[in-house]
Amino acid sequence: MSPLHSILDTLSRGHPQLVIPCLCAGLAGVAAGAVAQRVWTKRQVHLRPTSEPGSKDILLQPQDARSGSELESESEGDEDSEEEGDEESSDDEGSGQRHHKMVLVVRTDLGMGKGKMAAQCCHAAVAAISTARRRTPAVLRRYTRYGAAKVALKCGSEKELLDLHSKARAAGLVAEYIEDAGRTQIPEGSRTVLAIGPAPIGDVDSITGHLKLL
Repeated sequence: MSPLHSILDTLSRGHPQLVIPCLCAGLAGVAAGAVAQRVWTKRQVHLRPTSEPGSKDILLQPQDARSGSELESESEGDEDSEEEGDEESSDDEGSGQRHHKMVLVVRTDLGMGKGKMAAQCCHAAVAAISTARRRTPAVLRRYTRYGAAKVALKCGSEKELLDLHSKARAAGLVAEYIEDAGRTQIPEGSRTVLAIGPAPIGDVDSITGHLKLL
């Protein structure tokens, strides 16, 4: 017989009226002890030093938290990028104005609709940006920094468009024209739009300054 049963048997023989109160008190004591043990355990874990040598605790770091070395590297990278930006934008320093642009020379003799012209201009601009990314990345960065200005101009023939293309290339400028696939409106292989730039405004105007706006 267990000690608890012996106590309850003794009480039931001598003092039966005390059996239930004693039993309730015992159960309450057991429950209180269990709760106290859990609280104490959690408190010990919470107060345990995280820098304790040899500790095997896993510290969860927030996603936006970074180590000192990461922050230092990032700071150095920002400084480098700022220095590069200062070197690249030395000619733009203090003005806050654009100094570069792209022109889109559209042939008007082909009879293209407005939608067709817009699509061909987009093709030409994409081709010029792709070339500038390879050939003149610093100019492209300055160009995009101040809004990536584009101006649509018009010319009256393929000969005029090709002549502008040759002059721009000879001047060292990015120049790309589009040959249409011939699926709508115009014959296959038609040269539709010439993009010149991005490049300094003065350099572009020296080639296309005589053309009228579309």
